[in-house]
Amino acid sequence: MKILHINSSYWPAFKMGGPIRSGHLLNKYIAKKGVDVSVFTTSAGLENEKNRKLGAQEIIDGVKIFRFPYYGYINYSLSPALFWKLKKEIKNFDLIHISEIWNFSALALFFWARVYKKSYIVSPRGSLMLEPLKKRSRLKKKVFLFLFIRRFLKKAAAIHFTVEMEKEEYLKAGLPLNKFVIIPNGVDFGEFDNYGKEAANIDFKKDIGVAPNKKIVLSLGRIDWKKGFDTLIPAFAEVIKKKSDLVLVLAGPDSEYKKKVENFIDAAGIKDKVVFTGILGGAKRVAAFKSANVFVLPSYSENFGMVVAEAMYFNLPVIITKYVGIAPEVVKNGAGIVIEKNEKELAEAILKILDNSDMAMGMGQRGKELVEREFSPAIVANKILKLYNDIDERRLL
Repeated sequence: MKILHINSSYWPAFKMGGPIRSGHLLNKYIAKKGVDVSVFTTSAGLENEKNRKLGAQEIIDGVKIFRFPYYGYINYSLSPALFWKLKKEIKNFDLIHISEIWNFSALALFFWARVYKKSYIVSPRGSLMLEPLKKRSRLKKKVFLFLFIRRFLKKAAAIHFTVEMEKEEYLKAGLPLNKFVIIPNGVDFGEFDNYGKEAANIDFKKDIGVAPNKKIVLSLGRIDWKKGFDTLIPAFAEVIKKKSDLVLVLAGPDSEYKKKVENFIDAAGIKDKVVFTGILGGAKRVAAFKSANVFVLPSYSENFGMVVAEAMYFNLPVIITKYVGIAPEVVKNGAGIVIEKNEKELAEAILKILDNSDMAMGMGQRGKELVEREFSPAIVANKILKLYNDIDERRLL
């Protein structure tokens, strides 16, 4: 079977967010099953890596990757080269899997899939949940949704959701749904384990200028409005009034929104209590998780919450809002505290975990067990591969 995966940005463009990791992890494990996996993408997120030859095949973990130049707004990534490459090659694939909605690549796929009568699967990756849809309320995006996206989704062979919450919000938005599957993201804990020895030699606190006696409240991910910094910063300001031995570590790629976060920090008067680290990958990412005492993600919306699952793998108790897709699993397994997006609740939850070491340890252990049991990348790949085969068999009937 030959599968084509389409993304506007792809590994290792980590600045573009969590789906970069989960998407490549899935493709890597499908390739391990002997499936021929190719990716058509753009250079979005890798603008500074001039050594990557655009248009040429690059193989990473058995996945064939073809990157093309893009123009204009990075989150739309207009790419005529991708469009014409897709026209030329689409007939050579058995199935196309796309993880884009508000992007030129979705338009390109819809056009050529109709011309060549090719089946495709759509993974919205949270982009069609209620909160992100509110952010796309401008007239031109409403037109884009109702004139194109609805038909694009209706013609899909299947819609892939990562959690039940994502499906429920999709339906509340009144979007068309024929066949669907709910399959979670996988967590590459094998890769984390490989970095273990190197991470053990990293003094993470020293590297980021934090005293060894300080405890770390960690928030790892894009510096983006969706992550709930407007709740996190004032909540942390309340926490340190009672526990002065804390530092808030914000680990993620810089963005235009970072200035607003800095304004929140200045207004709260806690500039000396917050550390920005930028993107953390490999052993440094592992060292950050291992050095933290609690992980927080007070998001407005997350279709899954990949970084939450990663934190749980490192025995970290997690505090997340009920709007994070993985929240029901956290509650069911007692792996952390799920709150409303509320400053008071967040502050209380942080203090509760830091004041109860036995409770924190128990949450961490249960979280790791959950990740190892439910989010193995091999298990996730098997479920996706079954979907691929089911669609391919229907196509041949």
